[in-house]
Formats: sequence, structure tokens, C-alpha cells
Amino acid sequence: MSRPAIDFFRDAFGEPPRAVASAPGRVNLIGEHTDYNGGPVLPIAIAERTTVAVGPGPVNAPGVLEAVSTRYHKVIRVRWQEELPKGWAAYVAGVLRELWALEALPRMDGGGVRIAVTSTVPVGAGLASSAALSVAAAKALVTLAGATLTPRQVAGVAFRAECDHVGVRCGVMDQTIAALAKREHALLLECASLETRQIPFHARLFLVDSGVRHNLSAGRLNERRAECEAAVKRLKVELPELVWLASWPAQWLLRLKRALREPLRSRAVHVVGETARTRLAAQLLERGRLKQFGALLYESHESCRRLYDCSAPELDTIVAAAKRAGALGARLTGAGWGGAAIVLVSKTDKKTIPAIQRAFQRSYGRTPPVMEVAASAGTHTERL
Repeated sequence: MSRPAIDFFRDAFGEPPRAVASAPGRVNLIGEHTDYNGGPVLPIAIAERTTVAVGPGPVNAPGVLEAVSTRYHKVIRVRWQEELPKGWAAYVAGVLRELWALEALPRMDGGGVRIAVTSTVPVGAGLASSAALSVAAAKALVTLAGATLTPRQVAGVAFRAECDHVGVRCGVMDQTIAALAKREHALLLECASLETRQIPFHARLFLVDSGVRHNLSAGRLNERRAECEAAVKRLKVELPELVWLASWPAQWLLRLKRALREPLRSRAVHVVGETARTRLAAQLLERGRLKQFGALLYESHESCRRLYDCSAPELDTIVAAAKRAGALGARLTGAGWGGAAIVLVSKTDKKTIPAIQRAFQRSYGRTPPVMEVAASAGTHTERL
């Protein structure tokens, strides 16, 4: 995976890079919009990765970030301590700022840095392409600087870069799975405590791309997060010690419904229900109960569609077709409003995916891209 990034760096800057790192995209099996509400999530890393090659910039350009991506080709030049570039390079500049604040760039002394990015993670498909970029950039830059950060620290740097600098009010899931993923395992992450548990995952899973792209910084994710925060403020009247919406007791659901008006009521009911589903899903996977696990995926999608209002007609078409074809489970994955859906099938199933593609073709006049995904490893780093 590193050779294309190394060659691209050399072509762009006329010299080889000093370090290279990669980080995976992710698929969230279940636990949607629970991460920033202090609840659990259950993602896997996927084989598609973003690779970042880095090297020092010219001595006559201190403090300058030069960044280029195979997706855009144009070299972006910006003084990263003074201004934030637009678009994808903002994530890299945010990572630089966070590492500088941690004094994790001791050998760079405020000097310039060059970065070249290659990626096979689809953008806007709900596969955490931005987190893969941020985590890979953090790992590569730390390696270049000769510093040492734990995987959790790397995830924290990438999270703060996206949240505090780019302005996407995301949760910690995407960065954490990119940094901590283990092959053939899902990661149960409790987002309030940051406790993790590796859950074996060997099921057959497909990703069906709706072709509808979203931009999280455009506002929908921030809007939902604001609604959840408003719900917590109102629920504190009922439960003063409440910090996270996901911590509301499931047995008090009727009390919650009485305390809130729409749309806050629906948002909160989804989060509380999704929290319970996600913890149960991890237990079912550990026990090998794929049929019951799949049923939770369908429940999760319906909650996302009806209560959290984060689905899209194309995603609903995919999930409905999967259910008619006999798939074990299906749901949107990622923030929603587009992106992709996951489809869980038995080992011998050969009919579900063609049935989904036919149904989608009838509705939208095009065949959705499909890829089979497997739980993959997290970050990889090389010093050159």
C-alpha cells in the first residue's frame, strides 16, 4: 500500500519521503449517532486505506505545509500555524496544530512539511475517509518527527483536528477504530469512558453504495448534535446528574417521552434505543448468534429512518430489497443522508446482492456499486 504514496510524493516534490503511514476506513456495524451522545459503537476497519507520505519542506519555507492528493493533484501551500486551508488539507493542518500543541514535533522546529496522500477510501460514502486521513497524517508526522504517541493519543489528535479545527462536531468512533482496529474483530467502544473490547467478527458483509454523497460539515450532523444537547438540558430537570443522552435509563423511556417535544423526543428515543441495541449486538456476536444480530441491524435502520431522520430514499430502497431477498440484516452505515448501507448475509447466499441491484436499478436507473468487506487491521507506519 505504501509504494504508490512514496512514488507520488517523489513525483510531486522531486525527492523521496522520510516516513509513510496508512489508516483504514471503517464500517459501523451498529451504534449510529451514539458516539457523540456518550453511547457505544461497534465498528470494523475495512481494507480500503488512506496512505500519507511525509518529508521536511525546504529550509527557505519555514512553517509552510505543502500538501497534494491523488484526488486533486494541485499542490496546496499554506502557513499552517497562521491559516487553515479549505477542503481536505484542513484536516492535515489541524493535525499539525494539535501535534505542535502536544510538543510532539520536536525535530521539526516549526519548519515546513510536505505531504502526499493516496487513498482507496471512497469520499462521502460514510466510510470515515476524513478520519483515515487525519489518523494516517498524525502517524506519519509523529514518525517523521521522531516522537512517540500511543494509538489512543493518535486517535485523540485526529479527533481534535476534525472537531476543533475543521469544525465537524463528530464523535470519537472513526479515529479510534482507525487507530485500534484488529483483524477479524469489531471494536466495542464505549464513547463516554473510552473503554474498548475486541469482538470477534467473521460474518459475510457487503457494502452497497447509494451514490448519494454528503458533506458532514454542511450542517446536518451539527444540527443533530445540537438537538441532542438540547434534549440533555431539558432532561436534566428529570435527572440532574445526566451528562450523556445515552445514559438515560432505558426503563424510563415513557418518562423521557413525556419530558420532551418533537423533534427532540424522537432524537432522544433513537439514542436510548440504539445504545441498548449496540450492547446487545456485541453480546450476540460473541455468542455466534448472527440471525438475532442481523435483526438488530434492521431495527437500527428503522430507528435511523423514522426517529433520527438521517436516512435517504436510496438507502431505504437497499435495506428493503435486502429484507425481501432474505438477508440476515441491513442498515445504513455512517452518519446517513446518503453514503452506503451494509448487508449481512449467510455464507452460502448468492441471491441477495443481485436482488438489491435489480431493485435499485428499477428505482433509480443505475446499478449501485457493491463490495464485500472484512474486518481489517488499523494503522501501519514505516520510517524510510
